[in-house]
Amino acid sequence: MESDSIAGEPFPVERVLFVHAHPDDESITTGGTIALLVARGSQVTVVTCTRGELGEVIPADLAGLEGDGAALATVRTGELAAALTALGVVDHRFLGEPSARWIEREPRRYTDSGMRWGENGAEPAESLAPDALCAADLGEVAADLATVIDTVKPGAVISYDSNGGYGHPDHVRAHAAARRAADVMGVPFWTVDTDAETSSLRVDVSAVLDRKTAALTAHRTQIVVEGERFSLSSGPSRPIDRTEGFTRVHSAATGVVPWSDQSVAIRVSVWVLAAIVGAALGGIAVVNHQFAPQVLGGTPPVGIILSLLIITSLLVGLRIVFSGRAVTGCAAVGLLVVIGLLSVRSTGGSVLVPANAAGYALTYGSLVIVGLVLAWPNFGTFSRDRLGSRTKSKGPTRT
Repeated sequence: MESDSIAGEPFPVERVLFVHAHPDDESITTGGTIALLVARGSQVTVVTCTRGELGEVIPADLAGLEGDGAALATVRTGELAAALTALGVVDHRFLGEPSARWIEREPRRYTDSGMRWGENGAEPAESLAPDALCAADLGEVAADLATVIDTVKPGAVISYDSNGGYGHPDHVRAHAAARRAADVMGVPFWTVDTDAETSSLRVDVSAVLDRKTAALTAHRTQIVVEGERFSLSSGPSRPIDRTEGFTRVHSAATGVVPWSDQSVAIRVSVWVLAAIVGAALGGIAVVNHQFAPQVLGGTPPVGIILSLLIITSLLVGLRIVFSGRAVTGCAAVGLLVVIGLLSVRSTGGSVLVPANAAGYALTYGSLVIVGLVLAWPNFGTFSRDRLGSRTKSKGPTRT
């Protein structure tokens, strides 16, 4: 049965990030979904890891490009630009360029690692260039992709399955890095299925088949398009897929279920607990905000300073730990309600929040802190230590 949703939401998902290894991969496996998302108003970002320097060349009149990595990269970059235009993509990034590079590192260029056909299908090339994608530290590649996620803030990251679709080492590396980056950044990760019929999510792209066909046609060095069929250098022609399939990969291997995957019951329980914690903190702040001990002949406002610092720490901590603003908002509501109630003069005439400097600071300072913390953009920090080992990879393992 066809589904009209992706990443657990109805179309259009607001922002989606596609990660591909070479020019043409985006059109072959996800071209229809990309075009459909764009047509429905989504912000689509495509990251291409290499420029396909070691790809085979089909047309006889372009045969001279094969083996000339720099020249082929230039041509394939132009083909990619034309294909993305056909699909409607306006945000494209090559991995390693400033827009897709960890901010603490100089820009770099990842090149095609190459492959060869063996008895069991695609195998790593006999030699690996120092700047090849598969020669780079996996943590570095993942950090670059995490930087894009941090900037774009997608609702889903889509790349290959663990075998890279058919075993190309660059595809396998793109999968591993994209999945690690998505896991660390707390973003749902989806894989492209080679057989859409077995997919948990099947997207009917018939409505944009013309755009997908135009994108495939743009990759002239790699693809031959004949009507509604196409062929690569590696095999006979096949129909242009009208259905593209995807499967969401959950992070169960770590033993920790991400907040985005928690059940509604757990979410509601956390929201209630956050409101209770916020209310308790509000009561503590009200009781202690007037505390001003005698110190060296003065009375520093220790109580209000500590109260506002603790309130800020709680709310900022919740924003960092939990994605979105719901948990922080519940804590803020509990906090402000209690402060507001305890600020009202009782029937006996007493008041816990008097109209003095500390009282005004607590009442209005809490409101300002809540407003700033909730209005602040999502905290997108990430650690390279969480993304992978700094040990330099010696290339892909032969399987």
